Amino acid sequence: MDVVAVIVAAGRGSRAGEGLPKQYRSVGRRPVLARTLDAFLRHEGVTQVVCAIHPDDRALYEDAVAGLPVAGKLLEPIAGGATRQASVRNALEELTLGEETLCLVHDAARPFVDAALISRAIAAGRRHGAAVPGVAVTDTTKRVDADGFVQETLDRRELRAIQTPQAFRLGPLRAAHRAAAAETAGRDFTDDGHLAEWAGTAVHVFEGDPLNTKVTHPADFEAAERRLGADAFLTRVGTGFDVHAFGEGDHVWLGGVQIAHDRGVLAHSDGDVVLHALTDALLGAIGDGDIGTHFPPSDPQWRGASSDRFLAYAAERVRERGGRIDHLDVTVLCERPRIGPHRDAIRARIAAVAGVALGAVSVKATTTEKLGFTGRSEGLAAQAAATIRLPEGA
Repeated sequence: MDVVAVIVAAGRGSRAGEGLPKQYRSVGRRPVLARTLDAFLRHEGVTQVVCAIHPDDRALYEDAVAGLPVAGKLLEPIAGGATRQASVRNALEELTLGEETLCLVHDAARPFVDAALISRAIAAGRRHGAAVPGVAVTDTTKRVDADGFVQETLDRRELRAIQTPQAFRLGPLRAAHRAAAAETAGRDFTDDGHLAEWAGTAVHVFEGDPLNTKVTHPADFEAAERRLGADAFLTRVGTGFDVHAFGEGDHVWLGGVQIAHDRGVLAHSDGDVVLHALTDALLGAIGDGDIGTHFPPSDPQWRGASSDRFLAYAAERVRERGGRIDHLDVTVLCERPRIGPHRDAIRARIAAVAGVALGAVSVKATTTEKLGFTGRSEGLAAQAAATIRLPEGA
């Protein structure tokens, strides 16, 4: 069974205050609509996704969807109507999928929908034909009159706060929308579950998600920003490797520390394999080429250059993207010189150059059991890993 997600994004969002319509405002540095669409586009069970948008918002829509994992799933947007119900109806009339297609209807202003909730909606829709997510009401709920006097205290055990995505078979949902539109008085419902009930369809309520909140008022956006402040970063890991052959000399540079040795290294810069590997690891974590891209050996200005400049540059590139360096880990591969006596000095120097705490730097060393060029003491190598966090979409 095909699964199409209809994202309702044509509203003006007047309750959100002055500015852009709420679905195009940013939370956690991404438009609300982009977050919502991303969840459905990435879900393996969703076949197609379509947005109902306001005709005046095409440019805002294009900006919001730029960079999303479209992969053929995202259909051309459909012009919404004057109400939420009209927008859904317009989308349903444009869809050419079969009557048994499962249709998920979701509000663009619920950007915290996750894969588990979408999966539950699909499963419930397939089983029952019409299903909506609901969250148990935990507060005492009362019905009051126009003057604010209590008329009835409701049994909260029977109450559910209804969310989206709501799941329906496409044919019956489209028929219900047509019937409502044909009413002389013009029936208008706040959600598709209510419309389906009116049309005589039995609607099942499945488990919703308390975190699947809707951003409607200014306070909702403030709460969303606070919430995303803790988890709006994606963890990225980059790796690096560098090797240099020994040559004439009386020292080597490792991790920004000069170490006496009976050989030097053959290199364009100072030949610090540790800092070179770490530089590549950071650049790799942000997808920004490698050390040769930014400091080509053909450029004479880098001849004999201190490699701490390379690592500092890469660390700054991470920060320019709004990122954080969580950990730097490097392993030196050589028979000699011994790294142990210099480990603390190397860690301290790396931490200072990269601008991280000492505890965020790990330095290890190993031999290759006399195997290979390092085992024959023809050179030395280093491999590194950098763990960083980048803001989503950075």
